[in-house]
Amino acid sequence: MPALPDNLIAQRLAEMVGWERVGDEIVKTFEFKSFTDAIFFVDRVADEAEAVHHHPDLDIRYNKVKVALTTHDDGGITDKDFSLAVDIDAVSER
Repeated sequence: MPALPDNLIAQRLAEMVGWERVGDEIVKTFEFKSFTDAIFFVDRVADEAEAVHHHPDLDIRYNKVKVALTTHDDGGITDKDFSLAVDIDAVSER
């Protein structure tokens, strides 16, 4: 799956809440009531990521989880990243 062109990345990000481009990644920070809630979220994200064989970088800081997505094998941001971002947003709303 080829990396998406810059204009399409910008267009897709404009349709999503809280996600932004940082270099060759799309990034969002999620905030929870507690450390336990943050870890529960990470566990559910891990299940989603394993199901599609596409794994985000996760940075946990107490009750905040920063999620970064890129497709290393394809050299940048692809449809796989946006698809998983939508799934991760859905996980955060459950």
